[in-house]
Amino acid sequence: MAAEKIAVNRETFDNVILPVYAPAQFVPVKGKGSRVWDQQGKEYIDFSGGIAVTALGHCHPALVETLKSQGETLWHTSNVFTNEPALRLATKLIAATFAERVFFANSGSEANETAFKLARYYACKKHSPFKSKIIAFHHGFHGRTLFTVSVGGQPKYSDGFGPKPADIVHVPFNDLAAVKAVIDDHTCAIVVEPIQGEGGVMPATPEFMQGLRALCDEHQALLVLDEVQSGMGRSGKLFAYEHYGITPDILTTAKALGGGFPVSAMLTTHEIAAVMAPGAHGSTYGGNPLACAIAETAVDIINTPEVLNGVAERHQQFVAALSAIGKQYDIFSEVRGKGLLIGAVLKPQHASKARDILHAAAQQGVMILTAGADVMRFAPSLVIEPTDIEEGMARLARAIEQVLAA
Repeated sequence: MAAEKIAVNRETFDNVILPVYAPAQFVPVKGKGSRVWDQQGKEYIDFSGGIAVTALGHCHPALVETLKSQGETLWHTSNVFTNEPALRLATKLIAATFAERVFFANSGSEANETAFKLARYYACKKHSPFKSKIIAFHHGFHGRTLFTVSVGGQPKYSDGFGPKPADIVHVPFNDLAAVKAVIDDHTCAIVVEPIQGEGGVMPATPEFMQGLRALCDEHQALLVLDEVQSGMGRSGKLFAYEHYGITPDILTTAKALGGGFPVSAMLTTHEIAAVMAPGAHGSTYGGNPLACAIAETAVDIINTPEVLNGVAERHQQFVAALSAIGKQYDIFSEVRGKGLLIGAVLKPQHASKARDILHAAAQQGVMILTAGADVMRFAPSLVIEPTDIEEGMARLARAIEQVLAA
């Protein structure tokens, strides 16, 4: 007997879900490419990409085919066993990056938790139990576990949950002198996003990233790059560190890795990985064959000249359109970012209108994001059609006009 289908709508959310989100008033039910439809059949152009997740759009046929094929073969085995999709995915990530070892998990938080634990464990085993300081940055975001939210430089996400993990120091982003003032031989790691996503779509400067690498080398600390949002082609390179001429010691990736299916990875070297042993860390679902099979297909598609070069072309179209809107309505002070992780900074007189613009955009049929109080964020599919960009920008312009006229 088929299970009874329960009728639900946006009002149902307020009665059944933990109140930690404030979702839009419409409920998406279908997606194809960069278009989404809600319960009433209204169409939206998706410039949000599930917060930089659906890098190949909604229901990409190759991902759907892999989901069906692997779903009829093997879903889950646990880490008591290995499996072919996980081994293939790890091999491809290693071939495409600096890495020599991979750990799979389910979310960016889990990947970062693994990275931070590994950095401290490596320092403890190789140097001293007292070499535990982590340097991170104001406005950084690394996840929602207690450890990762404490490393993140936004107290609004970490305050109120009891004692935080100790020996974490925050300094201003893109300020190398501030790092030099706090780094010492007790530092085990510097943790940084090459492009701060939640913190306002702020790219690191080359001088800053290269300086961090040199400071880590000088103090025998590990450089940990959080590429949960900036990785997997988002910047126009497979990973954003490639723009900076540096090599990290540990890198995390998630979001776009599965093209919408939950999966994450932490990448590192033989030498660092060697301190770990069976039982030191783990994840029940990490390396799940269904997730890894889908991620392998996503990697195969994204890591191609066609897609990566196309990101640069789409970046130019987004920036040109946003610049034109900014000039027409005198609303943006800056358009910044890399690839298809773009932030349009509201002028001070409009800074309070970010949420209003987001909601008005939804009314006009375009899904966008914010990044902080005064930045409109765009993280669409890496293969979004140019015609969708054009139409979405026209809808955004109407939304901005609506807000400014209110």
